[in-house]
Order: sequence, then structure tokens, then C-alpha cells
Amino acid sequence: MSGSLTVLGGGNTAFAVAANLTLAGADVTLCELPEFKQMVAPVQEDRKIILEGVARQGVAEIKHVTTDVAAALRENELNLLIVPSYAHRAFAEACAGHLGSGQILVLMPGNMGSLQMARIFRERGGADGLILAETDTAPYVCRKTSAATATIWGVVNGMGLGALPGAQGLRVQAALAPWFPGVQLYPHVVACGLAAMNPVVHPAGVLMNAGRIEYARGEFFFYEEGVMPGVCRVIQAVDQERLAIGRLLGVELEPVAEAFHAAGFGPRGDLWSTINGSRMLTQLRAPGKLDSRWLTEDVPYGLASWSLLGEQLGSPCPTMRSLVDLTSIMLANDLWAQTRTLEDLGIAGMDATSLLKRTA
Repeated sequence: MSGSLTVLGGGNTAFAVAANLTLAGADVTLCELPEFKQMVAPVQEDRKIILEGVARQGVAEIKHVTTDVAAALRENELNLLIVPSYAHRAFAEACAGHLGSGQILVLMPGNMGSLQMARIFRERGGADGLILAETDTAPYVCRKTSAATATIWGVVNGMGLGALPGAQGLRVQAALAPWFPGVQLYPHVVACGLAAMNPVVHPAGVLMNAGRIEYARGEFFFYEEGVMPGVCRVIQAVDQERLAIGRLLGVELEPVAEAFHAAGFGPRGDLWSTINGSRMLTQLRAPGKLDSRWLTEDVPYGLASWSLLGEQLGSPCPTMRSLVDLTSIMLANDLWAQTRTLEDLGIAGMDATSLLKRTA
């Protein structure tokens, strides 16, 4: 394969994607924000990332490694933003004015962040004809295992994709297909954002293993040892609230157990059976501390945003709300104050009909 694209970000998944797609034949520009230049500093001079694991293996020589966002965005039509949700705003402000007609910006994953990006770009101007999109998950289960090494433990099958506007979904799907085969299309970005699995699983799993995480500092296998049938029942209560929001928007979302199976995480069955029979998830350790992205990202940018949307559409989410409240108490940190609100997304006050019209 050949082609070119830009990867925005410098973390675990950004490194893994840049390396894997380079080894697949792509000309990749890897770009991090100047204020986080230390994230790409280990590879900026020789531009080499070592890739290990179950995908491609070898030394990937990245075409460009830079902290010049404007220059990076001039390079390519296809741009992949691969950063935590709490970095979306900073990247939106850095990208504003440097993206235009015919270009594609895909958030991997998005958690409805494409709506926030669209609002910021509308306010700043100059992004007419830009296509925004987001996926429902990261493409790989991966980590940086040294400063210049990324390891991929699992490749997600059938990543979900939503485009903004939704009518451009097929075009984005075609642009991603050479690099991420099997991408499945959602009707709009809200459906895609609601399909994210991390907010469904991580907050409940971490909260119900809080004592063990603090005692063992994460030195246990999160899914294999921590997500037992009782924990699964809490996760499924969150899931039922998520599915109800989807139905109000005319979408039958996959239940968490089926979504895990479809992603290749484990065998078909109820959630406990899928997790218990997983080879990919078995080796994943718990976070080393409570104050980790599994709570600080998945709660304010997942559960809290979903619960606000559900309430606006007339479907209360008491389980989600209780998890946000308990997490805030446990971390001594008001996560409601950090939530990506419906105002941030530019959809405050909209009923289902108006929201579907905005995202069509």
C-alpha cells in the first residue's frame, strides 16, 4: 500500500499507529503540540519507532516528526487525531485556521469530541468544507514500552466510525479502509460517541476494585482478576442507560458483551463469558493508581456527558450519575466541573429531532 497521512499526538496509540502504518507503506507525518514536545523528542532526530507485538514488526522510519501543527496539516488530506479526550480542545485551537475544504480530520477515538471541534472551528472560521469524523475506539490495544518503542497486543476488528456531516461517512470510510480494514459506519457522530466501550467498563471496574488498585498499585490483571460477575452487573446497568439514549436517537447500539466480541476481545456470550474467555484482555494490568485516564477521561468525557445528554432527551441515567458522584468523592476532585458539557458540544437545548438534523 502507499499513501500519506498525518498523525496528531505523541502518546501510546499515536506512536503505534504511526509506526504500523509506516511499515504498511504510508508516508506518515507525526505531529505533537509544541508544549508537549517531550512526547516525540526521543524520535524527532532519527525519526525511528520500533514496533513490536501482534501487528507489523520492525523499525519504522517516520517521514516527518514535527511540532509545527500548521505545516503538518498542510501535508495531507487525511489527518488522524489520536490523543486523550481532554486534549481535544487544545488541538482544536491549534488546528483552527489550518484545515480546509476537502481535508478529513478523524478523532481516534472521539467520545463525541468531533462536535466540540466543529463548534470551535465554527467560532474561529475558515474550516468550510472540512469533514470531521470520529471512531468509537482506538484501533489497537497498545503501549509505549520504551521511549522509542511501541508494542501492539491486539488489533481491533471492525472499528466504528461516525462522520460530521453524516452524509460524508462513506468518503471517510473509504479514506480509512486501506489502513484500517473493516471499519463500520454509524449514521452520525453521536451514535459513534455512544458506542465507546471504555466509559461503560472502566469507571465501574476501577471503582469496584479501588482498594486493590491502591494496595497493589495496579499489579494485577484488571479483566482477568477484577471484572467478576458482580462487577459485570454494574457495567451492564450502565450499558442499559447508554442503550436507552441510543434508542431515543433511532439507533440500536450493540450491548457491551456483543461489542467486545465484535471487536475481537473474546468469545460470544454474556459479558462475563466474553471477558473470562478473552486472550487479548487477559494480559492487561489495572491502572497503577486511581487518578488515571480510566477515571479522569472516561468519567467526565464519557459517563458525565452521556448522562447530561440522556437527561436532555428525557432518559435519566441514575447509574451513570452515581458513578460520576462516587468517582468525584473518591478522587477528591469534582469531575462534573471538568465534564465536556452539551454547551461544549454545541448541542445544548436540542431535542432528538434537532440533534439528528445537526449531525446529518
